[in-house]
Amino acid sequence: MKKLQLVPTIALSLTLTVLAGCASGYGGSAPASPVKTVDGVLVGANGMTLYTFDRDVAGSGKSVCNGPCATNWPPLVASTAPGGDYTLVTRDDGKMQLAYKGKPLYYWAKDAKPGDKTGDGVNQVWHTARP
Repeated sequence: MKKLQLVPTIALSLTLTVLAGCASGYGGSAPASPVKTVDGVLVGANGMTLYTFDRDVAGSGKSVCNGPCATNWPPLVASTAPGGDYTLVTRDDGKMQLAYKGKPLYYWAKDAKPGDKTGDGVNQVWHTARP
């Protein structure tokens, strides 16, 4: 009879151990944010400058830079938004793109290293993203 009582106790103990591990997350630390502020501009986790496009309508939930445009201006693709002023928009290809205050965020293909801001002012419609 004691064996039968021991099995539920062990099962309960294992279940609680697994649930405790889930509650603690990944080693107790939150995943790194996909965006941070450096020298007054938003940059991706890789340190590269992020940009906004004047033709994107804030809050529309869409990016109008697709196809060849997205080759020069790669979107900041993300699976989740860190919250606050950050949201996700759905791209034409179905991928999710991070947006700041409703404006999708992009990299500029011609920026070579972190700190470059060579995309600012391109065609008077691209601007460094600022908090």
